[in-house]
Amino acid sequence: MSEPERLEIDNELAFHSAPTLLGVKCANLISIARNEETLAEYLHEFTEMLSAEGFRARQLCRCRERTLVYIYNEKMLSAWLKMPDVKAFLAEYGYSADKDKEEMLGKLSSRISCGSFPHEIGAFLGYPIADIRGFISNSGKNCLLCGYWKVYENAEKAQRTFDEYDRCRVILFDRLKKGLNLFQAVSKEENI
Repeated sequence: MSEPERLEIDNELAFHSAPTLLGVKCANLISIARNEETLAEYLHEFTEMLSAEGFRARQLCRCRERTLVYIYNEKMLSAWLKMPDVKAFLAEYGYSADKDKEEMLGKLSSRISCGSFPHEIGAFLGYPIADIRGFISNSGKNCLLCGYWKVYENAEKAQRTFDEYDRCRVILFDRLKKGLNLFQAVSKEENI
C-alpha cells in the first residue's frame, strides 16, 4: 500500500471513528471505497498495531465498490452489550444472550445487505436504545435532534455527546496534522 493510500484511509477512519479511537464510544461503522487488497492490508495492519490498545476492525459487508468496516473498542463493546436494556432489545431481533460478541457481530453482518441496515445496528454502535426504538416507531421521522444519530429522547444529553464526539475528531486530526499516523495518534492518547 502506498503512503498516500495509507494517509487517505487514516483520515477516513479518524473522521468517522475518532470517538471510538479515543475511548469515548464503543464502535463506529465506516463505508470505505478501496480495492479489496488495499483495504485488507490496512485492516490487518490496524489489528496488528492497535490490538494492544483494545481495538478491532471487522469487515461487515462488501457491496460493489464499498466496504462497511466496523471499528470497535473490545472492552467497551462487551460492557455495552451486557447492559440489560441492550440485551433485551437485541433479544427481540434474535440475538441470544448466550452468544459472545463475535457471534453477535457475525449475525449482524449476515443481516446487512447493500443499502439496507437492520434496525438493531444502532445497538452495536452504542446509540441509546430509547432513540433506536423512537427511530423504528417513527419511521425515522419526528426526531427532536439529528446528529450522529436521530434523537427521540433527552436531546440535551445527546447534544453534549455530539459535542464530545466533535471534540474527539478535532483532537485526533490535530495529532495527524503533527505528522503522526493514525496508529501513533491513537497510541499516544492523552486525556480527552
